[in-house]
Amino acid sequence: MSVINTLLDVSMSHLGGAIGAGLAAIGAGIGIGQIGKGAVESIARQPEASNDIRANMILTAAFVEGVALFAVIAGILAVLKA
Repeated sequence: MSVINTLLDVSMSHLGGAIGAGLAAIGAGIGIGQIGKGAVESIARQPEASNDIRANMILTAAFVEGVALFAVIAGILAVLKA
């Protein structure tokens, strides 16, 4: 019975890491989409502020992408470490 429990524990950790990496990628995609949507709407309302809005959009998207990269790497490490 201990062999089955050991195999089950290893497969569950692989599954958890894979799900975590996938959710991080999906979350980053949704977040960057919302950032882009907000920026386009803001530029449509105030075209004179387009340069400031664009710069802030790119900076925020880079932060979201950085956090997502850390989350995906943590998920991959969880899969490989188990």
